[in-house]
Amino acid sequence: MTVNVFLDDYRHCPQGYILAKDIDECIDLLLNFSIAHLSLDHDLESKTRNGLMLVQFMVEKQLFAERITIHSANAVGGKEMYKYLKEAQNNFKMPRSIKITLRPLPLR
Repeated sequence: MTVNVFLDDYRHCPQGYILAKDIDECIDLLLNFSIAHLSLDHDLESKTRNGLMLVQFMVEKQLFAERITIHSANAVGGKEMYKYLKEAQNNFKMPRSIKITLRPLPLR
């Protein structure tokens, strides 16, 4: 089964997406489903388990989606996530076919 996943602990989940409120929920979905679109926030309730930690885990464990969007309003954190994923592609640690975009969303 292919699903879309929205990782965020604050914003409303868009229609057609499964909400993951923390990285553990997101990892569980990555392990158990084929994911078409993964939309990621950086800042989560846990200050030590954020979106950057998730993308590092994804690359290490080779868990990906067909398309990944970083929607974090945290300019620094979002750019770090984007940069980490692009570097993984450039270093052949992640398929180049995966489209990665940085598209911050407002908090409301």
